Amino acid sequence: MEFYAQHVGDRWIFYHRERRVGIWTEMEHPPLEDWLELLDSIRRRAARRLLRPEEVDRVAKRIHELFPEAELE
Repeated sequence: MEFYAQHVGDRWIFYHRERRVGIWTEMEHPPLEDWLELLDSIRRRAARRLLRPEEVDRVAKRIHELFPEAELE
């Protein structure tokens, strides 16, 4: 299974596919693990100045909205 997330406007859209040649399908409710992977990726890109640092805060806030019980590092 492969996954990717796309930033569109002020939201993130998650997609998945089963095989390399499969069709990308939008995920309605991505699990917490996918959001945490996205946050980790954004933190690394922000450290290399490829993304603005504010994006880290936006994604962390969205994770707290969707998963109030989640503890972020």
